[in-house]
Amino acid sequence: MGSIVFLEKISIDPPCEKIYQRLGFKKRTTRISEIQQKETDRFINEASFLISLKGSFLRLAIKHNDGEKIILAGGLIFASKKLSALLRDCRETVLMGATAGSAIMEAIKEKTRQDDLAAAVVYDATASEMTDAGLDWIMDYLNQHLRREGKTLLPRRFSAGYADFNLENQRAIYDMLQMGKFGVTITPSFILLPEKSVTAISGICG
Repeated sequence: MGSIVFLEKISIDPPCEKIYQRLGFKKRTTRISEIQQKETDRFINEASFLISLKGSFLRLAIKHNDGEKIILAGGLIFASKKLSALLRDCRETVLMGATAGSAIMEAIKEKTRQDDLAAAVVYDATASEMTDAGLDWIMDYLNQHLRREGKTLLPRRFSAGYADFNLENQRAIYDMLQMGKFGVTITPSFILLPEKSVTAISGICG
């Protein structure tokens, strides 16, 4: 079984286009005033300074894949036809997780308490997109190392709760990635806290 790689600081710029899309703006059809755009950009900038992206990933060999379930090194079993299909040509998998931290969530709550809903909504969208971008960063980072081995990471990732990959699998991924090290907890219903925390799985081919 591989060793966990902890990433104490993931530095990325806010993915502004995706943030605007999450806010409901359509590039060619939505009109926005200069004043509104400046305010939105200011909120995005404020939120980005409150976000402390951290993450971890773990490479594991796939010991068995029968199309119904996969068995990973260490005996971890994931029952999912969709995930099995995604990983059918892979000999390894990678578990990954990222969190935006608690400060941004406290700021969202405070803006909501102050009835500053415009700021709260933009902060929330920024945190969501930057956390997803944190997983993108991890995948890019891993791909750079895999190329030296003549391997590649699948461009797609799969998260617990999607399709037939039950949300309860998030518990095992959370434990394997030791996300508690970053202050992330998991509820009895398998929800990660702080809210802007995510996990995913992808495959390594080659």
